[in-house]
Amino acid sequence: MKNLNVIVYTMKGCPFCVDFKELLVKEGIEFFDRDIDEYKDEYEVYTQITENDMIPALLIIEGDDKKYESFLYAPERNYNELSEAVDIINQHRKKVGII
Repeated sequence: MKNLNVIVYTMKGCPFCVDFKELLVKEGIEFFDRDIDEYKDEYEVYTQITENDMIPALLIIEGDDKKYESFLYAPERNYNELSEAVDIINQHRKKVGII
């Protein structure tokens, strides 16, 4: 069975980030919260790769014990509404057999 890790880049005081995390909890989606002020280096790599510095942003890692794949999703590039980001996560959850 494949594993799935959802990492959400957020920032303290960001109302969209608060709403997104509440939506994920409501949907029963487990995630790791990465505050961009605490994980500056990690977030900088993310913004360089995606050429997007908007939040909340997603890093999804799926795989098994032998191979992992990473997927980066950024606001206004891959989704415009928070519900669309949830849909993206759920597509990955279905792919690995979580739902």
